Amino acid sequence: MKAFLFYKHGGPEVMKYEDFPTPQPAAGEVLVALKAAALNRMDLWVREGWPGLRLEYPHIPGADGAGTIAALGEGVEGWAVGDRVVINSNIGCGKCDFCLAGKDNMCRNWHLLGETIRGTYAEYVTVPARQLLLIPEGFDYAKAAAAGLVYHTAWHSLITKGKLRPGEHVLIVGASGGVNTASIQIAKFSGCTVYVVGSSSKKLALAESLGADYLIDRSKEKNWSKTIYKLTQKRGVDVVVDNVGTTFPLSFRAARKGGRILTVGNTGGPKFEIDNRFIFGKHLTIIGSSMGTLQDFNTVMGLVFEEKLKAVIDSSYPLSEGARAQQRLELGEQMGKIILLIN
Repeated sequence: MKAFLFYKHGGPEVMKYEDFPTPQPAAGEVLVALKAAALNRMDLWVREGWPGLRLEYPHIPGADGAGTIAALGEGVEGWAVGDRVVINSNIGCGKCDFCLAGKDNMCRNWHLLGETIRGTYAEYVTVPARQLLLIPEGFDYAKAAAAGLVYHTAWHSLITKGKLRPGEHVLIVGASGGVNTASIQIAKFSGCTVYVVGSSSKKLALAESLGADYLIDRSKEKNWSKTIYKLTQKRGVDVVVDNVGTTFPLSFRAARKGGRILTVGNTGGPKFEIDNRFIFGKHLTIIGSSMGTLQDFNTVMGLVFEEKLKAVIDSSYPLSEGARAQQRLELGEQMGKIILLIN
């Protein structure tokens, strides 16, 4: 098969498009012939590497993917060759106490496709059969791949962990990234008022098209927490979705007393200073999560298939042009998900 892979960490120049042995499904696994894969910022971090990251080289990035079943491993039931499927990239062992309790994203032997094991920048990939969800006839492979990781992550954070309720006020820091565009739609679907802080009028226009009620351009309003206070009559918001990290000081200020700060990442950097007085003085709760459960995936993708939630696609590239796709992702100018089309 053809794959887009790397043999060492580094910049875009380390990525190679070349032949790689087609994997074979082990017992309980399925071989998927991929039709589409979606990029995530995690792909760049894995390519660049970090202390303690251990990979089997060459490594194939890519968490998101959709395609058709090409072969079944021993013992797999309920699936057939040719079935149209989308992949849940959050891979638990299925045996530990967390997995048995339905908390597979907290698995003791947890893996993320494309991060710790080979992923979807390829013509084929093998995954445990439990990680697949049937795609309805006529639903686009690219849309399914684009929705997978970001909607899974946003749903678990907002709904499962964050306990979002109708009528609440939600601030989302960031306007055009995958998880943030998913969060905007999930918050609106849940009956909430949505405030979005973005870096440009173009990105804020995308947020508005997805249902955002209030738009704040941080290039013009540096202290956007003060703007939030004015918009909420000095009350603050119930929930802040802040996956930047370095913006926590402003997020703490923007939250009401008893508010919740939700985070699934740190695109601005992993280390930063916070003023703890805001946390105890305002009775704030910081809620962290990573990915989501099998049940979360099935629920939110059902809403995607019904088109009650829609994946936002920025651009598409053939698999052979994966380097160009990653370069666009690095620029940070994308408006939604970047897709690799396969075969």
